[in-house]
Amino acid sequence: MSKKIDLLFTNQEDRQVTISIDNPAEPVDVELVQAVMETIISENVFVSSGGTLTAIRGARLVDHQVTDIPVGQ
Repeated sequence: MSKKIDLLFTNQEDRQVTISIDNPAEPVDVELVQAVMETIISENVFVSSGGTLTAIRGARLVDHQVTDIPVGQ
């Protein structure tokens, strides 16, 4: 099972931009996530094809589990 955090932003064209971070420390520190996202915007750390990031849309912890199905063996 793998986990990631998706940081969701809005860019200058009002489109969603997602930055994913694999294997986050748990439990997730909400205040730290908020501070990091604010820093990303204020320091223009990333630029998307639709321009700079302008606002925070949200964040989510994604838990992805894969189970093989034994067919054709």
